[in-house]
Amino acid sequence: MPIACEETGRALTVRVEGEIDHHAARQLMEELSRRLDAALPKSLTLDLGGVAFMDSSGIALVLRAYRRMVALRGSVTLQNVPDQAAKVLKAAGVDRLLPWNE
Repeated sequence: MPIACEETGRALTVRVEGEIDHHAARQLMEELSRRLDAALPKSLTLDLGGVAFMDSSGIALVLRAYRRMVALRGSVTLQNVPDQAAKVLKAAGVDRLLPWNE
């Protein structure tokens, strides 16, 4: 699963493409953890515009990033959330935890 990261000061933007399912989630979580540990950002933006499909593994990914950013005393924002991913995240209540731009 391809991800692209852009770091500007203490802000990190991670663009995710493809499917976030149980096959891809482990690799994506490991890469995201490495990037967060290296950058130690104050804000993280997860750009999900390239996500074609998301299941509960995507929820786990978002919540793991959220917990890490809380530990860093930072914030997380989701952007470009596709309709299918939005339904999954809203069903889990993630929309009440994190702001996002649809």
